Amino acid sequence: MKTDSRETWSRTRDELAEALAELGYPAELGYIIAEHIGSPKGMERMIAYLRYVRPEKVELIVDEMLAIKSDIDRWREKKECEQANIAYNNVLNYGLDTDDDT
Repeated sequence: MKTDSRETWSRTRDELAEALAELGYPAELGYIIAEHIGSPKGMERMIAYLRYVRPEKVELIVDEMLAIKSDIDRWREKKECEQANIAYNNVLNYGLDTDDDT
C-alpha cells in the first residue's frame, strides 16, 4: 500500500511538472510546488488550475499553490480537532480508562 501511495505521488508530481512545462515554465517548478502542496489530490487540483486557467505569470501560480496548501492545512486541522473532540467526549461520557480499581 505504501508503494502504491509513493507511485501515485510521483506520477502526479511528474504530471504537474509536465503541465507547467507545457506552459513554458521549468519542470523543476512543478517539483517544488509538489513538495509544498504535499498530496496527490492537492497536486491534481493544481494541475486542473494550470490547464484551465493557463496563467501567464508565475505569481498567479504561486498564489494558487498557497491557496491549495492553505485549504489542505485547514482540512487537516479540522480533522485533528474532530478527533480531539471525540476523545474529549469519550472522557466525559465514560471517564478516564485507568487500571486502578481503588
